[in-house]
Amino acid sequence: MTDRLHFRRAVEADVPAIRRIRNAVKENTLPDPERVTYQMCVDYLEALGRGWVCETGDTVVGFSYASRHDSSIWAVFVLPEFEGRGIGRRLLDEAVGWLFGLGHASVSLSTTANTRADRFYQALGWTRGAMKDEVEVCFSLARPSDPGAVPNRH
Repeated sequence: MTDRLHFRRAVEADVPAIRRIRNAVKENTLPDPERVTYQMCVDYLEALGRGWVCETGDTVVGFSYASRHDSSIWAVFVLPEFEGRGIGRRLLDEAVGWLFGLGHASVSLSTTANTRADRFYQALGWTRGAMKDEVEVCFSLARPSDPGAVPNRH
């Protein structure tokens, strides 16, 4: 596909696509897709954080969410057929940059251990920490000392 990728802040009208993408992934799947509710997705657009989407044409193909209260990445997901194009990295950059812009000294997230996502965050320079539970591993990223640096591009 040669359509141009467009990144922008997510709005409520994107929530159905966001939920569709979340449930389409092959790793880090939810045992109960209704666990991430429509209202949770809406709340993370502004009240609890901020969200971004990537679209090509008129189709949303990826999204990210950041939580302002605990300086964490709530979600980064891309449709499987659009993986490997830098979309996840760019969506993550948007979320991390926003959190650092709010003044947070570090950003955290967790993901299923021993998955592509686990390797993705390690490859981007995130610090792999302890296991959160039997399934998820924690990661952190410190704000770079150079204010002009892009935090997670190496």
